[in-house]
Amino acid sequence: MERLRAGGLHPRLGVVYAGSHEASEAYSRSKIRIAAELGVSMDLRSLPPGAPEGDIARETGDLSRDPSVHGVLVELPLPPQADLGRVLEALDPAKDVDGAHLLNRGRLLRGGAGALYPVTPLACLALLEDAGVSPEGRKVTVVGRGETVGLPLTVLLIKRHATVTVCHSRTADLAEAVAGADIVISAAGRPGLIAPAMLRGGQTVLDAGISVLPDGRIAGDVDPAAAGIVARLSPVPGGVGSLTAAMVFANLIRAIRRQGHPAGRGPSPPGTGGRGGPGYPD
Repeated sequence: MERLRAGGLHPRLGVVYAGSHEASEAYSRSKIRIAAELGVSMDLRSLPPGAPEGDIARETGDLSRDPSVHGVLVELPLPPQADLGRVLEALDPAKDVDGAHLLNRGRLLRGGAGALYPVTPLACLALLEDAGVSPEGRKVTVVGRGETVGLPLTVLLIKRHATVTVCHSRTADLAEAVAGADIVISAAGRPGLIAPAMLRGGQTVLDAGISVLPDGRIAGDVDPAAAGIVARLSPVPGGVGSLTAAMVFANLIRAIRRQGHPAGRGPSPPGTGGRGGPGYPD
């Protein structure tokens, strides 16, 4: 992976982490590794699991106001005493490399101009593009309706002219919805939720569900045995999770440009595929 160049500017990413969630810690390690490879500085603000909401918001606000920091993200999930919406009020939407701020979500719904998009949905679209699978005109089943992945991914898929079915805990017949899809994307966070018997040949399946098992292993929503049935299955670990970390840095360079800094003639951000990139308008 090439080092990022931004017209003499040294890209800097601020990360706020509060808690002891194993999947989040693994995600943080991935970002630290990628940042080192790209030559991006990281300012990690680590707080204990019992940190008050106000402390988390204060660290987020401090990073947002620091002119040497070009992108900021808050690692999820937050501890139970902290409300994400109130924490994100302290975040400058122009530095919101996770695409989580309400202003960026609103811009996504209203056409996308000027928005920074959520990174896991971007990773899913990038994997589809890399596999040569266009969602246009396809039946896509999204399993999970969470605000981090399922909901914004559904919006991006609709913008790509897919016919989308969204499943959740109250879906009457999950197996039917999964079997009828050309593309299945699961982001429920429930290990083994998608059994091989639900799937059929020819499908493309993206597993965006990350869970840590009692023995410390990372597992996805899709039973790995499904790889012998479907046409394509993204791996866990790896796959969507690994590319999600890279998309943070793609959004970092977009944020630098949108803050008015010269971006130079360096390589395009990783995973963007060029000027617009998966999910973004050209």
